[in-house]
Amino acid sequence: MSELGVSIDGRAPISEIPSQARAAEDGGAATLWIACHLFLRDPITTAALALAATHRIKVALMAMSPYSVHPVFIAMAAATLDEMYPGRVILSLGAGAPADLDAAGIASPKPVATLREAIALCRSLFAGEPAFSAAEVLKSRARRLVNAPRKIPIVLAASRTNMLKLAGTAADGVLISAATSPAFVRACFDVAASGRVFRKLAIVYTRVAATERDAMNVLRRPIGFVLRGAHHAENIRLSGAALDQGALALAYAAEDWAVVDRLVSDDVVRRHSACGTPAQVREKFDEYRAIGLDEVIIGGIDDAPGIAAALAAART
Repeated sequence: MSELGVSIDGRAPISEIPSQARAAEDGGAATLWIACHLFLRDPITTAALALAATHRIKVALMAMSPYSVHPVFIAMAAATLDEMYPGRVILSLGAGAPADLDAAGIASPKPVATLREAIALCRSLFAGEPAFSAAEVLKSRARRLVNAPRKIPIVLAASRTNMLKLAGTAADGVLISAATSPAFVRACFDVAASGRVFRKLAIVYTRVAATERDAMNVLRRPIGFVLRGAHHAENIRLSGAALDQGALALAYAAEDWAVVDRLVSDDVVRRHSACGTPAQVREKFDEYRAIGLDEVIIGGIDDAPGIAAALAAART
């Protein structure tokens, strides 16, 4: 049976993080995945609050981008959290959402080379080695982390071919983004397959409600936020859904929520999430589990009761 995780994206007030973290732990989640979205809430602060409020659950920084935060600082943050809560910290690296990087004026050239070097640099620092890099992108002199060595797994968030291949050969796990259809998740793992053992993880937007319509209405905008990115074109194609990504991106930029709600149709939500009654959610989770995921991560929920309800539905 796949483990269950919970992902939070930085939209909820920071005061609610302790209760959300406790709901995830009490509901049997193995990991709390804390997203790093530019212009939302800081994941490092959020992770510290979540760890302090719980006893056993692991907390992952997801997915820290070497374009917006230097890998040395990323490693420092993860190692500092692990120093206080040993064995409970996971680091997820990723290039970052192109639209968000662009909105912040951050360039993101050579993503595969950059992530390859970021993984290597963080591994060296976690091992307590004097990390030195004179590689293609990242430059660093031979310095050690003051609080290493630390055993911190590195998971790579990936969705495109070359990044998936890098994840399969260099990371401890491959994380497939939220709002991804089962067909796309399966295709991603086929690309990442390298003969190595690595953890297979995917975020599934989830909502439990009395009716399917009530659940879908809550998920439309979170799903649209993800699917507006051009890098999700193959995800949408494999799902079989019809979605105008260009129009969706423009609607999000203009905060035209009526257009967002219209574009993210019922069919799009059904193909890219697990939503509805507990029985409907459980059926969709079984579809994701059949892919062979090591952890199915519940996403798109930003309240403690919702987290509890989704975990209860997913594990029964």
